[in-house]
Amino acid sequence: MNDDTDASAPIKLADVARLAGVSPATVSRVLSRPAMVAEATREAVLLAIQQTGYRMNHAARNLRKQRTGAVVALVPNLGNPFFAKILAGLGRALEGAGYDLLVGDTLGEGGRRRSLHRFLDPSRADGIVLCDGLVPRAELTNSRLAPPIVMACEWREDMELPAVAFDNAAGTELAARHLYELGHRRIACIGGPEANVLHRTRLDGVARVFDKFTVFSGDFSLEAGRRAAEAFLALAPAERPTGVVSFSDEMACAFISELHRHGILVPRDVSVVGFDDIELVSHLAPPLTTVRQPKREIGRMAAQTMLAVIEGRPVEPRVMIPPRLMIRASTAAI
Repeated sequence: MNDDTDASAPIKLADVARLAGVSPATVSRVLSRPAMVAEATREAVLLAIQQTGYRMNHAARNLRKQRTGAVVALVPNLGNPFFAKILAGLGRALEGAGYDLLVGDTLGEGGRRRSLHRFLDPSRADGIVLCDGLVPRAELTNSRLAPPIVMACEWREDMELPAVAFDNAAGTELAARHLYELGHRRIACIGGPEANVLHRTRLDGVARVFDKFTVFSGDFSLEAGRRAAEAFLALAPAERPTGVVSFSDEMACAFISELHRHGILVPRDVSVVGFDDIELVSHLAPPLTTVRQPKREIGRMAAQTMLAVIEGRPVEPRVMIPPRLMIRASTAAI
């Protein structure tokens, strides 16, 4: 800045443009759509922003565009560490674009569904990132003025909503094939809610490898893993599965713990594969073999899709992220 510039005056976008040697429109593009600007120009503008201390007035920008500057993420269980990582990736990407992330829970106390009416108000948010595929359709379609919705992790087969999802069937296929190659032939799954799309697609993945397998009912929770262990223990020893694919790491952890209390050891007596690769499971004894979901990446890509929808840019109807199997000590050859 020149020495005769009033240091007390607020820095304007035009000041940044003058220092960078570009037009104010170019500065605006760098702030809103940096990919559209040549790298050298973008770096010059960013340097000028740093030197001037310019701060974009998001409130004024949003008022001009009739936007709130916020995106709401709705998840079924805020206490689940799986969703915490997705929210971290989502929040970082939205922050970089000038949006605040608000978070809500689709389930209330006792697992009861909460009304989403207040979240679907366009005066509260410019978009909704929904991580719960079991929200009743009526909740999502009862207002034509509702902000746009992008699904993350899960998707709807009865609605055309953009989705960023993990290839769940390929993930459980990797898990089942790993057990098959270790010699296991009596297999069980610890599933999710039967109506949930994740449960159905993960069952499909196991069925690509095994024609027959037992399914212990579950809901992705610790308690469901404990109940699955009780069902396992109720079987005659000769009928018990030698390999188990759990559809969540939390259920796998509780399953292993309950078996251990009854003298059944993993992987000596049964091999167990989880799903998600939450941070805890690599520190278990034994460390859990599991299907890794790139949770931060899912959040980041959901944010990019949400921003594109808000700005009216075309998006893929469904983005599928490939799986990776993390082989650890909870599985062994039979």
